[in-house]
Parts: sequence; C-alpha cells; structure tokens
Amino acid sequence: MLAAVPANHRLRPRRRLPGRRAVIVAALAGLAALTVAGCAQFDKSLGQQEEVVIFRNNTPAAVRLQVRAACSHIPRAVPEPLPTDGKASDELYNVRYQVGSAGTGDLAHLQACLSRFHSVLGLETNTPGGD
Repeated sequence: MLAAVPANHRLRPRRRLPGRRAVIVAALAGLAALTVAGCAQFDKSLGQQEEVVIFRNNTPAAVRLQVRAACSHIPRAVPEPLPTDGKASDELYNVRYQVGSAGTGDLAHLQACLSRFHSVLGLETNTPGGD
C-alpha cells in the first residue's frame, strides 16, 4: 500500500554537489594517465628483452666469440657489445642478444644458428627486473 503524502508537501529537487563532475573527470584522467604510463613501462621492458646463450661448463672465450660472430647476422637479434673494462669477469662473459624487436621467425633463426654449436646448451630469456 502507498503511504499518503500531505498536499502541502513539496518535492525538493536533489541537490548536486558543486564540482562533482569535475572530480569524476579528474579521477578518470588520472586513471588514464596511470594506464598509459604502465603500458609505456611494459613496452620499454619488452624493448629491452634479451636472450642469453647458455654454454657448457668450461667453454673457452674463443668459442664463445666464434658463436657470437656466427649468429650475429639476424637483423632483429643484435649481439650486445663485448665488455671493455678488462676485468677477470670478462672471461665468464655470456653471449647476449637484444631481441626486443625480434619476431618469432627471428628467434627461430637465432636458435637454429646456435644449435649448430655443441658447446651451446640453450637460451635464457631476460627482461629488466629479472623476469
């Protein structure tokens, strides 16, 4: 049943809070900015992806350099520059390829090239942040 409303009762319009629309627009703009920044960071990380060649234990540096040179012809799998600091750790240098812009075909060519060398065990994918 409906309740009776007195005749002298006036319906009052809902009062809007000033600037409510502006607050909503600002919140949506902030959310959009965070989303774009997150995508930019993701794209930046993806662009820095690298493949690290895993060698058998005791593989000489000369063999590592030979593998690096033999598989450096793939356009979007670019070998990282060799270290030039002259430290003893340079002897343990891993061969690394920047593959952030590489497609599936490029990665397949890199793997096919590396598989010709018995000293290569495989590849490990690295991205900034250790993923």
